[in-house]
Amino acid sequence: MSVRQPSAYRPTKPDIAVFVSGVTSMGLEILAGRIIAPQFGSSIYTWGSIITVFLTALSLGYWQGGKQAGEASNRRMCWLMLGTAGYVAIVVYGSDQLLLSASALPLPARYASLPAVLVLFGPPTYLLGFISPYAAELSAKEGTGEASGHVYALGTIGSIVGAGATTYFLIPALGIDAIGLLFGFVLVGTALALTLPTLAPTPAAASVAIALVLVVAAGIGPVAFDHRGDVVYQTQTAYQELEVIDNGDERTLYLDGARHSAMDLDDPERHVFEYTRYFHIPMLMVDDPAEVENVLFIGGGGYTGPKDYERTYDVDVDVAELDPEVSQAAKDYFRLEESENMTVHTKDGRQFLRETDKNYDMIVLDAYQKDQVPVHLTQVGFMELAADRLTDDGVFLANVISAPSGAGSDFYRAQYKTIDEAFASTYSYRTSDWGSVQNIEVVATKADTDFTEADLAERNERRDLGLDLRTEIDASLDPPKTDDVPVLTADHAPVENLQASTIGQEYVIERTGEEETTPEPASIAVGSERYDRARPAPTLEFESSIPGPRPLGSAPA
Repeated sequence: MSVRQPSAYRPTKPDIAVFVSGVTSMGLEILAGRIIAPQFGSSIYTWGSIITVFLTALSLGYWQGGKQAGEASNRRMCWLMLGTAGYVAIVVYGSDQLLLSASALPLPARYASLPAVLVLFGPPTYLLGFISPYAAELSAKEGTGEASGHVYALGTIGSIVGAGATTYFLIPALGIDAIGLLFGFVLVGTALALTLPTLAPTPAAASVAIALVLVVAAGIGPVAFDHRGDVVYQTQTAYQELEVIDNGDERTLYLDGARHSAMDLDDPERHVFEYTRYFHIPMLMVDDPAEVENVLFIGGGGYTGPKDYERTYDVDVDVAELDPEVSQAAKDYFRLEESENMTVHTKDGRQFLRETDKNYDMIVLDAYQKDQVPVHLTQVGFMELAADRLTDDGVFLANVISAPSGAGSDFYRAQYKTIDEAFASTYSYRTSDWGSVQNIEVVATKADTDFTEADLAERNERRDLGLDLRTEIDASLDPPKTDDVPVLTADHAPVENLQASTIGQEYVIERTGEEETTPEPASIAVGSERYDRARPAPTLEFESSIPGPRPLGSAPA
């Protein structure tokens, strides 16, 4: 029996079409995560929607393509490729506006991204599904089994190439528009190749027209009004979309569309967001601030906390930041400078804690993907690891985005319960008088402590910390009810389900120096209100006439 040598294989036109359809379908699926994430996050529900839509669309395409396979031809596949390329141009141009419109639909958080994924990626994936049965029909292989196996193998190889190239090369190197343009050109080029050597006038003219549409769509960019300000820098990192935006004299870091850090360009030492002031509360809980030597921040962002600690105290600051592009942006745009006292480690926080032999007097957890703490940093195993890396009187602080009570508080209460499982004493502080989603600072001590507000107020008077924390101390919360929420473990950490309770809530980030805070809809909870319709905070005079979450206690200061 003779064995065909690999060099003897010459791909046919249908083979090329199948391979390219595999490359583009899987490449678009990976790219979909980046397009959808800024509006809907990158939770398991978002990726579940993407995978469900792509598999459903491909299956329908396979089915319809099989039914019509008797009419298969290279010319038909050419038109399928051109149709897909044309729709990619629509995705490049209209994705942002469509995402904003889809986010206004009153759907539960777990299903919120499904309509957008369906409209953006269902049609092109459906068209690509026709290619495989057409190619099998046109295959020169003997027998249905051999033809099918050949097509499956080529399509799968194409998918492997598409997934690998998009993940490891295209997204780190190019923007979303450029990647869409590249996929569109590959489809147009393949369509033309299918008509060779005789170039029919109609497909040729359509190819030129669609190529021009792709160039125009990528050149104009997505159509959507950006209310945030002037984009100073934008890139797609290996982990997220990163934007630096200036609005007047304030510069803000956005990761996947969510605000992560802000800096006053005229007064870089000012805390723009109130919650970063709470990072200093642990200094009231240690026995002696002068004995604090080593501090670890897990999550860098714009490095507001780490820079503040290095500037205010005589301490060595380590920062574990997974995304090197975030650290580089902090250096380029947020005045981060590494020094003998400031060391940046490009590593996952949990991995860093496992590998380090250093003990810390303080650990601050401020790591987020959009508005979600990475699941492995919410679990009791991580909390126990953090406690093990603290000195005997060490203090742990976790920045948690959730509501302090009632609707939307499930994640906070579960995180509090989990932290309390690993530490001797646990405290928490709200950062806004609003009852809606906000930054809640959960502080835990390794030693058994029983601090009262009076104790901390007295220490605040005696200790020269560089800022007055009386307001922050007064924002302490009573221990929450945790009977109905789980301890988050490696085996069971339903973070997405817990955060789904924030539906309809608004995300309040208090800003320093403002008399009134304007909430914006929580990006972890998609409701009917969106960024351009954020409801202003009510004052005491007319709060009772406005429905929705209301301030607890006095009006925001």
